[in-house]
Amino acid sequence: MAIRPRKDSTARPGSDSIRVAPPRPMMARMTGPGEDGRTIAAILDSVTPALFAALVTALAAAASASVGLSAAAASGADSHLQQRLSTGTVPPFGTLDAAERRALEALYADGRLLWLAPDGRPTSSANDALRLLATAGDHGLRPADYHVDELDRRAGMLGTGGADADGQAVFDLATSTAMLRYLRHLHNGRVDPQRLGWRLDVPAERHDLVDSLRRALATQRVAALEEELAPALAQYRQLRVALRQYRALTAATASDDLELPATTIRPGDPLAPAHVEALAARLRLLGDLKPGPLPDAAYEAPLVGAVRRFQDRHGLEVDGIIGPATRAALAVPLSWRVRQIELSLERLRWLPDLADTRVIVVNIPTFHLWAWDSPRRDGRPALGMRAIVGRALRTQTPVFIATLREVVFRPYWNIPRSILVNEILPRVARDPGYLARNGMEIVRGWGDDAPVVPATGNNIALLRQGALRLRQRPGPANSLGLVKFMFPNVDNVYLHDTPAHELFSLSRRDFSHGCVRVENPKALAEWVLRDQPGWTREAIEAAMAAGGPTYVLVARPVQVVLYYLTAAVDPSSGIVRFADDIYRHDPPLDRALTIASR
Repeated sequence: MAIRPRKDSTARPGSDSIRVAPPRPMMARMTGPGEDGRTIAAILDSVTPALFAALVTALAAAASASVGLSAAAASGADSHLQQRLSTGTVPPFGTLDAAERRALEALYADGRLLWLAPDGRPTSSANDALRLLATAGDHGLRPADYHVDELDRRAGMLGTGGADADGQAVFDLATSTAMLRYLRHLHNGRVDPQRLGWRLDVPAERHDLVDSLRRALATQRVAALEEELAPALAQYRQLRVALRQYRALTAATASDDLELPATTIRPGDPLAPAHVEALAARLRLLGDLKPGPLPDAAYEAPLVGAVRRFQDRHGLEVDGIIGPATRAALAVPLSWRVRQIELSLERLRWLPDLADTRVIVVNIPTFHLWAWDSPRRDGRPALGMRAIVGRALRTQTPVFIATLREVVFRPYWNIPRSILVNEILPRVARDPGYLARNGMEIVRGWGDDAPVVPATGNNIALLRQGALRLRQRPGPANSLGLVKFMFPNVDNVYLHDTPAHELFSLSRRDFSHGCVRVENPKALAEWVLRDQPGWTREAIEAAMAAGGPTYVLVARPVQVVLYYLTAAVDPSSGIVRFADDIYRHDPPLDRALTIASR
């Protein structure tokens, strides 16, 4: 008899589906009617064993042929993959550099495709990879650097069976190239800080990215690579949130123009209604002014309070006066604020893993110091204070990372030769009593017990030649104050107290010769030494009041990070702060990132 195929209710329109089931004894008990009115048992009884066996054989052959074709396709793609690897050229990336080529060769050591299923379609891991690459912008990275659009196009072709063996190999290699590049950028940054003159002692490869990707593929956890390899710092997470916020503000702003009078505007001054509305709109947009009634034609509350908040967030003098500096900050395009956040994210990617160590961070452009028991947890610092850094024009504080080794109470100031020659000796020439009046003495040799020699003309000449040395005696007038915090570095830079505490009240605080002066050295010493027996607050105060130096080795390591972020989230308040680029470090990084994207 002939078996007539019937239309399956779940099949696509215009398609037929044949359902075949082997006869089973239990089926003889079924009595429901079939389409032609016969019982199911009667229909199945009409299928002879020979016919059923023939159908099963045909289906098995078809399945075997399908598997054979898939295996052949995979084998062909593997062959093309090896050919592509040997040339070092991967469309659409072009010719890879030596490092990327070595990484690909290590990843494909088994010579097999990694991102395609046996039927040639992208796997779920491939889809996860494409999602990561498409959202790279959330980290301040550029999805275009990973050719996401082209990868999506090729994935679509593979999903419909529209790619040959070479197309499969190209997609697989391109996805791997994109992912390795993305992971390197995410973990290490896109620009080498050494090229910008930053002496950061951070290994170029802090993580085996090939091994990370291989393990993620084996466990189908590609999506988890983002969290695994992005910086674990709370500051990084907070800046990513700020990046989304400021991108949204940029998209919602038709113009960055702000129409205000060119003259200085002081609280209580008359202000045209149009200018009141323009100023209020900008301050509301930035979150410094809450919705509510405004003055009719004057610069009064609540505008003054909002301007003061804006000034505080931007490192300006908090006086409510709209002068040149405040007007310029209000007029900065939001697109540049976005860029500042992106630059800060890049710089944070250069840092080593600081997650589980005690850390002191000085952010140079915001003139602030923070101390963390662990910067990874919730981002809340154990301590925060104002700082004074090196002068922008002559004695900039360098960027580097070191380990705090020693705290010195009541220190001598061993005066650097550059300061001696350029500043002190000219003063001595004009004022012979300068050394005695400032507690300075000429010594022969090094060490606290170096013999003191009189400030004769001959000894001053020897001092000029470098045969003798100048230092300042310990005490409240000492330029280092009553405490200094030592961490070995080639620049001989350290943290210290200062007798000039009035400078901490200023908004811009770049006054030092390169070292960092701290507002509350006693509190910092307590935090550094808190786990060392005997170093209570009273013991610290006694050491600060002693007649001479006291040296304390730091038992528990503390990393000191002298860093540079012109956009940062205040860890104590969660407020996004922008700082003046006092050392002009932002333009070189901006250019380097632009070049790296070409």
